[in-house]
Amino acid sequence: MPKAVIIGAGIAGIATSIRLAKKGYAVTVYEANPYTGGKLHAFENHGYRFDAGPSLFTMPQYVEALFELSGEKTKDHFEYLKKDVVCNYFWEDGQFFSAKADKETFIEDASKAFNEPAKHIRKYLNRNAEKYAITNHVFLEKSLHKLSTYTNWATVKSFLQMHKLHISKSLHKHNHQTFNSEKLVQLFDRYATYNGSDPYKTPGIMSIIPHLEMHFGTFFPKKGMHDISQSLTKLAQRQGVDFVLNSKVSKILVEKGKAKGVVVNDQTHLADVVVSNMDVFSSYRHLLKDQKQPERTLRQERSSSALIFYWGIKKEFPELDLHNIFFSDNYREEFRQIFDEKGLHDDPTVYIHISSKDKKDDAPEGCENWFVMINTPGNFGQDWEALKKQARKNIIAKLNRILKSDIESLVETEDILEPISIESKTSSHRGSLYGASSNSQFAAFLRHKNFSSDIKNLYFCGGSVHPGGGIPLCLLSAKIVGEQIS
Repeated sequence: MPKAVIIGAGIAGIATSIRLAKKGYAVTVYEANPYTGGKLHAFENHGYRFDAGPSLFTMPQYVEALFELSGEKTKDHFEYLKKDVVCNYFWEDGQFFSAKADKETFIEDASKAFNEPAKHIRKYLNRNAEKYAITNHVFLEKSLHKLSTYTNWATVKSFLQMHKLHISKSLHKHNHQTFNSEKLVQLFDRYATYNGSDPYKTPGIMSIIPHLEMHFGTFFPKKGMHDISQSLTKLAQRQGVDFVLNSKVSKILVEKGKAKGVVVNDQTHLADVVVSNMDVFSSYRHLLKDQKQPERTLRQERSSSALIFYWGIKKEFPELDLHNIFFSDNYREEFRQIFDEKGLHDDPTVYIHISSKDKKDDAPEGCENWFVMINTPGNFGQDWEALKKQARKNIIAKLNRILKSDIESLVETEDILEPISIESKTSSHRGSLYGASSNSQFAAFLRHKNFSSDIKNLYFCGGSVHPGGGIPLCLLSAKIVGEQIS
């Protein structure tokens, strides 16, 4: 039986292990942390349960595909519900908008709330759907670095329609030219943050992101986001995958241009195939030090990171839902601070995820578990203690103004995650959440491929390589790798 070693038990590493096990490989996954799931982790604090990382679940079909591949029924091991509300939005002037999942309801509500012609909104959403249809099977589900991807009629058709993707203009410019309402522009600009990018720089093709959320829906796992990684870990184990925790890989062994295995705790483990789910930057700089480095790729601008406050709140807020956004009054300046100044804006956009809205036992009765996040630059040696202190003050002041409450007095428990911790826990270079940013027209083509051109039998999966970050794309990266390994 051929052997496969996977470095890192993030969601893509777990998914890859399932796919390789089904191909007849004896799979071992080495994970430096004492748990599987990578960023999809969870913890408890004085009766409050928090999902530590990704909080948005879309396109559950990619999770279901792994159970189906293994001959199991998803509902027997993993359950989720579909949300009627995508997100609640708040502005400083008191305007509130609840974005409904139903397309026609959203169009009607948004038209009234923002005094925007319904035809503008419908045309925009339909264009987003068209972009997805053009790009999905070519640019998301296949390798961009294999000749076979380009030698078929489907790819030719996609390239003939490239002019419809708005690659030559920024997402903000595209949105600004589409809508009269600046608030509706801001609402759709914020989707750039789904892959850690700047809406004033990332290309207009990123308007495909709201389509994934609005067309396929927003979901919530009944046991919390953590259950995505844990249910798949158990599935992998049922397929014979061996997870070795607290085991940090220190080197990928390469002999005569072939990956031969890994070194873990000074011990050599040979394998026929090696797959790194580790950030591609760290994979090369730490595990492949003596190999040729893809400098152009590794020097790409990194995506944004995050500062997260996990608060146990001694009150329930009926105006809040699972996902909530409190917008900055100066969105352009916020992103300039993050990407150009490597700092934080005094009026940040605040995202709050409250899983206890749908999973009541995540917080004590009458309370809520708040995952409070702002976008930040990566770790460039800033004074994070000072930044955390100032950001906390600014966030509380903003929430007090909009919710007309005294948030400080309601915080019963607190944990904090900042770029330094993200970097140390996940090996994500500078604490970036999505590897490279998408702040250029051709960023998608510059992401590292899912295989090595120089080293045979070496592959890469996860958010730092093609097709990108976020749970759905990480699962697609595993699919691409699985299809490349015979």
